[in-house]
Amino acid sequence: MKKFLIIFFILISTNSYSLEFKGKFIQGHFIIGKTDSGSRVLIDKKSVRVTEDGYFVFGIGRDRKYDIIITSIKDGLKKKIIKKVQKRKYDIQKIDGLDEKKVTPPEEVYARIKKENKWIASARANNTNLTYFKNKFIVPVDNAIITGVYGSQRILNGKPRWPHYGLDFAQKEGAKIKAMLDGVATLVEPDLYYTGGTVIFDHGHGISTLYMHMQKLFVKKGQKVKQGDIIGTVGSTGRATGAHLDVRLNWFETRLDPMSVLKYAYE
Repeated sequence: MKKFLIIFFILISTNSYSLEFKGKFIQGHFIIGKTDSGSRVLIDKKSVRVTEDGYFVFGIGRDRKYDIIITSIKDGLKKKIIKKVQKRKYDIQKIDGLDEKKVTPPEEVYARIKKENKWIASARANNTNLTYFKNKFIVPVDNAIITGVYGSQRILNGKPRWPHYGLDFAQKEGAKIKAMLDGVATLVEPDLYYTGGTVIFDHGHGISTLYMHMQKLFVKKGQKVKQGDIIGTVGSTGRATGAHLDVRLNWFETRLDPMSVLKYAYE
């Protein structure tokens, strides 16, 4: 496995202004920006954090159809860049004749699901000044097979389900899970209804990763981990049909494709 990262940069500059992007403007993708130190940056109309050396980060939603507007402001000068978003095709699968109990959860667990979703949303809303997001991610499970990809969707008994927003790594139960990036644990729960053993890490500027369906959890809330640390083991907890790790990548509430950062680890 190669240890280097191939970087794609688009550079736009004038004598008093510069702006670079690492990443592709494609639905679901993670993008790091670099501008002049001391600049203020807006993505569409959302003001985002900028590091002291000019780095910022954002992401593109699965179904975004309109252009992204990036505005950089420094010393009273404003520069607006409009980038077109490339569309993707997602795998849509229709399955009929299923037991309805396996399609829709029973009403008695609705309150639990709502409460747990609030916990997850709160963890994803963190906007800290951590800068771990600038570094290269690594694959979380060795020798695993990817069995589920970002953006795919099932229509069960004629009812569209939520799209799949992560990557599924199939591996035997008990296999070790590594932290993909340095981070701070903001949610550690052993038994959520949908996702079972679940851990969320904050990497700064609204970027978080989620690890789901874990058998054992080796971290505590508030704990800082280093990339490569063993944070738990693969399981089949929650609403899972077999042993696997489901990994998610988020920019605040925007769900991103983990392969947009992990693809470099496979090159």
